[in-house]
Amino acid sequence: QVQLVQSGGELVQAGGSLRLSCAASGRTSNSYAVGWFRQAPGKERDFVAARAWSGGNTYYADSVKGRFAISRDNAKNTQYLQMNSLKPEDTAVYYCAVDTQWNWGPLRMNTRDYDYWGQGTQVTVSS
Repeated sequence: QVQLVQSGGELVQAGGSLRLSCAASGRTSNSYAVGWFRQAPGKERDFVAARAWSGGNTYYADSVKGRFAISRDNAKNTQYLQMNSLKPEDTAVYYCAVDTQWNWGPLRMNTRDYDYWGQGTQVTVSS
């Protein structure tokens, strides 16, 4: 079991930055991967980024490549999503999730491959 608690979402102006946090408790492993997803009103939950739990392998959606970055704090067992140069189209509820079956394979982008989810945090980017 992995519990994920998210924080960091808020209202920000276009061009601004935010850092989302995803604090994990319970059993975590370097064989896991962390994924970030977002869901805008009336739309499906879309892939944003994924990374090996221990760092290294990372994959970003084209829409955020060069603007967003995943990092981690080992001591706090917390993953972060740093979001820069935010655009109004980045407005959504953001979720972190854990893929417990990753096992150093290809990073996965499908929500069905992720077993545990955070509660979500709202990011609103004003123009």
